[in-house]
Amino acid sequence: MKFFLCVIGMVLIIEGLPYFAFPEKIKAYLMKLSEFPGSTLRILGLSSVIIGLFLVYLGKS
Repeated sequence: MKFFLCVIGMVLIIEGLPYFAFPEKIKAYLMKLSEFPGSTLRILGLSSVIIGLFLVYLGKS
């Protein structure tokens, strides 16, 4: 459980850094992102999940 909390903490740190460092660029990026069709966002999300699972698998091996 301790390891899991450390991993969640690291994810939050990495996810939060761009919002802290470049808030105006993030706003512009999110505006552009809203123009993409839902199917494209789903494919990007699924790709991220698959890559993440693969990295976790490699880390456990």
